[in-house]
Amino acid sequence: MGRYCIIVLSFLLSLVLLPNVASGQLRRNYYRNICPNVESIVRSAVTTKLQQTFVTAPATLRLFFHDCFVRGCDASVLLASPINRAEKDHPDDISLAGDGFDTVIKAKAAVDRDPRCRNKVSCADLLAMAARDVVVLTGGPFFQVELGRLDGRVSTRPSVRGHVPHGNFNLNQLNAMFASNGLTQTDMIALSGAHTIGFAHCGQFSKRIYNFQRGRPVDPSLNPFYARQLQQMCPRTVDPRIAINMDPTTPNTFDNAYFKNLQQGKGLFTSDQTLFTDPRSRGTVNLFASNQTAFRQAFVAAMTKLGRMGVKTGRQGEIRRDCTAVN
Repeated sequence: MGRYCIIVLSFLLSLVLLPNVASGQLRRNYYRNICPNVESIVRSAVTTKLQQTFVTAPATLRLFFHDCFVRGCDASVLLASPINRAEKDHPDDISLAGDGFDTVIKAKAAVDRDPRCRNKVSCADLLAMAARDVVVLTGGPFFQVELGRLDGRVSTRPSVRGHVPHGNFNLNQLNAMFASNGLTQTDMIALSGAHTIGFAHCGQFSKRIYNFQRGRPVDPSLNPFYARQLQQMCPRTVDPRIAINMDPTTPNTFDNAYFKNLQQGKGLFTSDQTLFTDPRSRGTVNLFASNQTAFRQAFVAAMTKLGRMGVKTGRQGEIRRDCTAVN
């Protein structure tokens, strides 16, 4: 009986420790002896794509975030379904810009042109490298990306529900969702800083400038001048798909202006502005607004932790020949 209990306990401990074991396979220079030039190949492909359209930067970064938060960083968000039942078909993912997907496809094609690398680099790793590269290419910090992920074989539309934060979330909701993924409030605030190069469609925040509450048509946490600007760019009858920069000051530069904007009531989403209006997170916003180095360091730490989420190992995954389909 005692031996049986020990075996069961060992099994349970292995389950508890599995995520750490999985993330432990990640390491820098993973492809040194497999595809030694992979990082420069990917960076070149991302640079070319970014020169074609700036949307590449926020789209790729957001794609990485959405991928990791649902099933872990396994490129499951890239899988396509002939009957629209994949992650990318869920309403929370339907607004993901095509340029993010195209960036990974272009990087995959570039890597596979090297005979040494063909079908040896996972799509999940390509997405992780591309996300880092768009940060660097827009002025953000460089950091070494841990590599060695395998691609997942499963992607379902229902799995997205409840795993991606919404623009109307308050601090409690944000903290709960990020904590469930092993990320702290500081990680969450730092990752939110990626909105410095992001964009949103009018329909995603129109309630804040037209139908906030009875007697209060405009969200009082919005800067009044900024609210009027938003109304001019997004009148009631405008196409709700029109995109608005989330950083109205330096939208094409990865910097700490996002946090300075929050101090002035210029957070586009409720989930942005709540980081400043809530006293529990205001101190971190003020720190990042006044100290860009602190923001950059926190962002790198959070991105590294994000990249370790749900890493697939062994038979859990594969290296896809086509990023949009399982082998």
